[in-house]
Amino acid sequence: MRKRVFGSIFLTAFVTLLLTASLLLIAVHSGLSQDMRSRLANECSYIATVIQDDDWQELERIGRVYADRITLIGTDGAVLYDNESDISEMENHAARPEVAEAMAGGVGESSRLSDTLAEQTYYYALRLGNGMVLRVSSVADSALGALSTASPWIVLIMLLALLVAAVLASWLTHVFLEPIVSLDLHEPLKNDAYDELSPLLHRMDKQNRKIESQLNELKRRQAEFDDITARMDEGLVLFSAQGDILFANRAVCALFPEDSAAGGYMTLCRDPEYIRVVEEALGGESAHGRMEKDGRVYSLTASSVEEGSQGHAAVLFVVDITERDQAERQRQEFTANVSHELKTPLTSIMGFAEIMENGIVKAEDIAPFAGKIRTEARRLLTLIEDIIRLSQLDEGGDPAPFEPVELAALCGTVRDRLQHKAAEHKVTISVAGAPVTVSGQRRTLEQMIFNLADNAIAYNKPNGSVRLETGEAHGEPFVRVSDTGIGIAPADQQRVFERFYRVDKSHSKMTGGTGLGLSIVKHGAALHHAEIEMQSALGEGTTITLRFPKI
Repeated sequence: MRKRVFGSIFLTAFVTLLLTASLLLIAVHSGLSQDMRSRLANECSYIATVIQDDDWQELERIGRVYADRITLIGTDGAVLYDNESDISEMENHAARPEVAEAMAGGVGESSRLSDTLAEQTYYYALRLGNGMVLRVSSVADSALGALSTASPWIVLIMLLALLVAAVLASWLTHVFLEPIVSLDLHEPLKNDAYDELSPLLHRMDKQNRKIESQLNELKRRQAEFDDITARMDEGLVLFSAQGDILFANRAVCALFPEDSAAGGYMTLCRDPEYIRVVEEALGGESAHGRMEKDGRVYSLTASSVEEGSQGHAAVLFVVDITERDQAERQRQEFTANVSHELKTPLTSIMGFAEIMENGIVKAEDIAPFAGKIRTEARRLLTLIEDIIRLSQLDEGGDPAPFEPVELAALCGTVRDRLQHKAAEHKVTISVAGAPVTVSGQRRTLEQMIFNLADNAIAYNKPNGSVRLETGEAHGEPFVRVSDTGIGIAPADQQRVFERFYRVDKSHSKMTGGTGLGLSIVKHGAALHHAEIEMQSALGEGTTITLRFPKI
């Protein structure tokens, strides 16, 4: 707009200056021409007075000193005298306009341009009393000639005129537009502008209030939407019909931190399952899928939203189902393992019982068979007790309240309980360290330490040792169980706390373990908010430390 206003004012100013100069030039030229005619008329009258007195000598004298051209023409048009040319070479002047007009009316005048249009000759003719015509003429620059002569000055004046027009247009543009440019569109009625803008400003004020009300409502709804989506643990992504990402909540940005949640759907993730689900939804069909990323498992659910002729938009939900998937897998593994572990001792019991029932066994073998049945029954009972105990820990532990428990004394109790088993395996077991107290369930803590020490004995070497140590490190109570046993390979160290996981299944059968001891330790540690640290090397033994929070 500023350019258009400037151009209009500049053009108007320039045209005005140009027209003014042209009219002024015409007026000056006209005035000069009129002055020229008046001068020639006066001179012609003066000379005519001399000629009428038949003073030809005076005429010749005047002709010699007179600057203008004097011509005396007879009644037949022949030139009788001319102060500038030889009359014998001059043609008859009867047909000249000014001469013919003077012969007819007494006075005649005319003007003629030169061939180059640079000069203009003015003629004034007066009929004398004897019928002859006296003509006086003078040469002057024509308007074109004057312009040509003064062209450098005219160019300079034109440039100055352009400069003045530009400055004037710039100033007027600023003056005209300043009230409009400085309008406060947020508060239209507070502006001091042109009266002609008043209807527009009132309409803008009304429109502003309406827009402000709509924006406040949109902000409120957007805030509600952002608050809801920000609190969601599930990922939410909205796609346009063209596949562009319109919105992605915090959970999605955390899931794909290295990718861009803007642009097309391909910029967010390149997983084939993700692409398939999104493309099916954009095609107008709901889709479901499953994706794995960074060791986590996610469920993908995409719904299609019709957008009329533009196609289908899509809404994608991303749900982390890792724990649920692991829980389901663990449940299936646990069921299979429990079935297997229960089936093994029951099969032995039923086999020995069937032999005894059929009377096949000898009398002296009844006692050993009964002992084997008793051993398998004890193993079965231990397994059932461990399963029940593990189920209790899964549900939050015993209903028994927490109480102060002195760990050194508890380790002494565990040592006494395992002294006989240690002797059978030719392993020495000892307790060391300073007394330290933690808050916990005595039975659960005793079982945790017992399971660690029991494993240390079962997987030790002949003439090996097991050491139970208590104390504090940086104000945190700990229990450490160290052995000189066979050790655990690095690949198995993270899995030994899983249910029924055995590093060496054949050796585990010999030890009579249930495969649930370390799993109970893990769940007991979680119950007491304790941390488990393991240090182990094959052939060099294992050290497991339970670190409890400060009391």
